[in-house]
Amino acid sequence: MFDLLAVHWHVDPAIFRIGGFQLRWYSVLFISGFILGWYIMKWIFKRERMDEKLLDPLLYTLLIGTIVGARLGHCLFYDFDYFFGSWKGFLEVFMPWKGGLASHGGTIALIIALIWFAHHYGPRYRNFDFFWLVDRLLIPVSFAAAFIRFGNLFNSEIYGDPTNLPWGFIFELRGETVPKHPTALYEAFSYILIGLVLLWLYLKKRDKLKRGFMTGLFFVCCFGVRFLIEFVKEEDVLFFNNTLNTGQVLSIPFVLLGIAIMVWSLKKGKPMDLPK
Repeated sequence: MFDLLAVHWHVDPAIFRIGGFQLRWYSVLFISGFILGWYIMKWIFKRERMDEKLLDPLLYTLLIGTIVGARLGHCLFYDFDYFFGSWKGFLEVFMPWKGGLASHGGTIALIIALIWFAHHYGPRYRNFDFFWLVDRLLIPVSFAAAFIRFGNLFNSEIYGDPTNLPWGFIFELRGETVPKHPTALYEAFSYILIGLVLLWLYLKKRDKLKRGFMTGLFFVCCFGVRFLIEFVKEEDVLFFNNTLNTGQVLSIPFVLLGIAIMVWSLKKGKPMDLPK
């Protein structure tokens, strides 16, 4: 599998096939990320004596928000002309299994879904608010995002420009013959690191932090990393005299939003813990 300078990547995206059915690594990793997240949130809820009845509707909210938002984000931001230029393309908007999910769209949908969730359930469960929930939720979300990027690697997708670095991947299933940056791995490892930092802050600094700070930090780190990694990704639609691509342009508002939330948190945020 290895030569002196690169990884020859030719892993079958399907774990197995039976007739027309196939179970893909991406699907397994996608669902596994949500299952891991459910258990992490269960552990957090137990620590803080929050009613665990919230976990199931929270999981459904996250699943629906992620899939719907990520699919719409891909269709709107990355291939609008195809998906909204004909009936054939429009019908494929409702077929996420054909490929095409965008993290920026998923993030926007999750923010909307979690605002609704906090408004609907918060008054009934110790009056928690959006930032109380999201500060904690972004810990498992970071790890789940890493699982999804590992799934992208198994699909031989989301890779970058040619590289001479020893960890370059030759994506043979895509017909590539030269090593490319494995940007899905770069993102996956970045999300794991972000998740570990958020977990450390939760365990060690929660009594000193204000509500919303961890949310803002996540946006700055996650989309800041995404902005930087885009420099070595394959070219997308370019803006600003061919300086920035679509992913970078979409990342900038989230970084700015994260900074604004951190400033707001430091000045006006409530304590991270709910009143006992």
